[in-house]
Amino acid sequence: MPESQLLERSYVLPVTNRTGVPICTAVSIESVVAKFVTIGNFCYGKPLLSISLKTFNIYQHSTNKETLMPLSSFTKLRLTQMAKASCVVAALAAGFANTALAQEKHRMTLAEQMIQDMKDGKVGPAGADDHVVQELIIKRSIPITYKYINTLMNTPNAFGPGVACTTCHNSTDPSKSYRGLDLSTCKGMIEGSTEKPKRKLFTPGTDPKRDVLVRRLRNNRMPLGQGFEHSTFTPNHMLVKNWIADGAKNDDHFNKNVLPLFKTPNAFGPDTPACTACHMSNQEPPSFHELNLSTHAGILLGADSVAKGVDKATKVIVPGDPEKSFVWQHLSEDRMPPGISPSEPRDHPNTTILSAWIKQGAKCD
Repeated sequence: MPESQLLERSYVLPVTNRTGVPICTAVSIESVVAKFVTIGNFCYGKPLLSISLKTFNIYQHSTNKETLMPLSSFTKLRLTQMAKASCVVAALAAGFANTALAQEKHRMTLAEQMIQDMKDGKVGPAGADDHVVQELIIKRSIPITYKYINTLMNTPNAFGPGVACTTCHNSTDPSKSYRGLDLSTCKGMIEGSTEKPKRKLFTPGTDPKRDVLVRRLRNNRMPLGQGFEHSTFTPNHMLVKNWIADGAKNDDHFNKNVLPLFKTPNAFGPDTPACTACHMSNQEPPSFHELNLSTHAGILLGADSVAKGVDKATKVIVPGDPEKSFVWQHLSEDRMPPGISPSEPRDHPNTTILSAWIKQGAKCD
């Protein structure tokens, strides 16, 4: 086989001496040890050549001694190139192996991590409702199993006082289960509500804070204290929804029919204050979340514009899309479980664990 037919991909090539006489059918680099690359002889199943990694001289193995190998210049060049390439591969492999060994050697157990964080003062202070979960589970990246999530779905008071989620959502049949939502299986949770309009509850592998499932467990309906027995389909509710759907324009219709609703007590439920009683400026205090519902500009600006900056303010209106607009979500969606008091912690430990499961990919195994 002529040298021009070198099979580079498999690192196989014919070896000839200076006169062009084949020495062996093919050779392949077998290993890199110390100062030499060993070349395996496919004819005889034993090392044939070695190449010095310092000088890149090629030596022929014999029973008694090693001698400089009288190869053609082309073959010598190719063998040398192969040796150099193998040196790089071997060095990388050794580097990766050493890194992995070092990581394995220094990897601490969960208990050791916790003890070290305590010594270093890295454990956050108590106070948050989900403090224990955050410190012991979330910060340690402990995998959340579906088995635990399934327990939550079937357990009363799992997310606050109230019935188990699966009491009302246990089938894809909308005549038996609200919205055709089945929270009794992993598949049902991922599929979401099957009654039209169908709706996903979350996207596995992402932060679900704004998604349907978690926000229904966290967000209180507004005005604060409204119960599920009060309709969200009143003419006033529909005025706000349709205004958003039509583009949330600052026109005569908005100023005459929509804006006054935010300033009027009982506009969205009996015995409730006006929205602007709590949201009247972009300063906190006195306005919750620095949200100003007294002007069109304030509404479109959004919440927390001082804390986050105007460019990063949380938008509460998405023109043309009521379902994604926080104002409409808070006016129309009841917090779960039904009847839960708005004073109950929004960041319940189990809600945090549920969110972690979703972020981890919502795995069903």
